Amino acid sequence: MILLAVLVLVVLAAIGAPLFALIAAVALLGFHRSGQDGIAVAVEFYRLADMPALIAIPLFTLAGFLLAESRAPQRLVRLTNALLGWLPGGLAIVAVIACAMFTAFTGATGVTIVALGAVLYPALMQQNYGERFSLGLLTASGSLGLILVPSMPLILYGVVAQQFPTTPPVSIDALFKAGVLPSLLMIGLLGLYSVWHARRAGVVREAVSGREVLAALRDAAWDLPLPVVVLGGIYSGRLAASEAAAATALYVAIVTILVRREIPLRKLPDIARESMLLVGAILVILGFSLALTNWLVDAEVPAKLFAFIQAHIADRTTFLLVLNVFLLVFGMLLEGFPAIILLVPLVLPVAQNYGVDPVHLGILFLANLQLAIFLPPVGMNLFIASMRFGKPVWTLVRATVPFFLILLLAVLVITYWPALSLALVR
Repeated sequence: MILLAVLVLVVLAAIGAPLFALIAAVALLGFHRSGQDGIAVAVEFYRLADMPALIAIPLFTLAGFLLAESRAPQRLVRLTNALLGWLPGGLAIVAVIACAMFTAFTGATGVTIVALGAVLYPALMQQNYGERFSLGLLTASGSLGLILVPSMPLILYGVVAQQFPTTPPVSIDALFKAGVLPSLLMIGLLGLYSVWHARRAGVVREAVSGREVLAALRDAAWDLPLPVVVLGGIYSGRLAASEAAAATALYVAIVTILVRREIPLRKLPDIARESMLLVGAILVILGFSLALTNWLVDAEVPAKLFAFIQAHIADRTTFLLVLNVFLLVFGMLLEGFPAIILLVPLVLPVAQNYGVDPVHLGILFLANLQLAIFLPPVGMNLFIASMRFGKPVWTLVRATVPFFLILLLAVLVITYWPALSLALVR
């Protein structure tokens, strides 16, 4: 009977059944097999109301959707170009930084490619960076920012990880701090490669006048306090993640609707509805996944999985390498949010037994997802970039190869140098 049920679930997944339905089915089946009432699933949904960190998800999501609807992407590109465009490879560095910051605030890599690609791709081509480099840079950089405050995947990892008695405990603020240096490492490596490519390709530096710098600063005057509010508030300890989210959403709404008037007030309900549809989908999946996690713990699945892995992998170094491969493979098959919700309950307890810090694991986990999201055959960013730039998917695959290798190097550094993630935390 159980084998038949599992087979049915696999078939349903293959034909595209909703993820939340599959998770709910597995949870209900598990509780039924263990002799427990299905009401346990409803109890886990009720527990969502007792998680203060969840408040940050809808607020940051709304702020990200408002920013995407405004002209903030264009102002961000103009300002960073005015400040850095004079460097060798300056425009490419601008693209990397702009993509990382925009993805961090929106939490959606596809939105970054669509919103910033329209601005940056023609500019890169005009400065003779070449089609392959430009396509690869934007496709790969679209996923940067998933480990940079106030990224929603970081919050989601923290919420799921808090369901386990980890040592030390996982907090959203700690994850926000842990992602800074690894993000800077990735941005820095891509920036160095951009400089090397620009010199090799003979890209002419863009002349930027002091007048343009001042004009760009004036144009972005209302946007500049936003990173200060979020980063300064969280890193100084004055604001918790939920408080920073509330301040961000309120500030973005006031600026985009009342001050700049880039978003008509009548359009706000539509934007709020669209953003909350995403949040609702995440919360439904999260509620069922908490129920599934509860059953997994009761059935001692993580302990059995650890015993199986330990029989084949004795040392921590090999485990981390295998974990990277595992996350890259599953990251290609699952989008970011489902991957976090489904895999963290299995990976976290096993990693703890190998002595991996849970905060370090969160950065390692999401760093791998950043890579997997533009890997063939099913990396989501490849298809989004293909539609945005009108290029075949395999053209983008070839274009992203050098950027994948660079970011893979960064992931290995993050994996085997925990201090990089934990220096600002511990």
